[in-house]
Amino acid sequence: MQRRMNPRDAKRMMQRMGMNMEGVEDVEEVIIRTPTKEIVIEAPEVAIVNVQGQKIFQVAGGKISERIPERKATATKISEEDVQLVAQQTGKSIEQARQALQESEGDLAKAILLLQA
Repeated sequence: MQRRMNPRDAKRMMQRMGMNMEGVEDVEEVIIRTPTKEIVIEAPEVAIVNVQGQKIFQVAGGKISERIPERKATATKISEEDVQLVAQQTGKSIEQARQALQESEGDLAKAILLLQA
């Protein structure tokens, strides 16, 4: 027959081994992001285990779902000076230069190469 350890004794034993554990209250969700998906854990129980200065997060329970991450469009600020420079270097119109700069995310050299290709 196995003897169950009471929580107080377990906590003391963990402290003797250099471990400390504390719960995180009122966690609504935990999101694990990868380049291709997001794993969403709703209403989980989260604990932080501190082992000799290193924190380990323990996530348990909750409703688990997966979703494809939304890609946020980053608007690159393109100066008129850059547009003028690309247009002059390539002999293209201002609008073509602006479009090339947007496609190259503001990279002048890349925009010039795009227009010369």
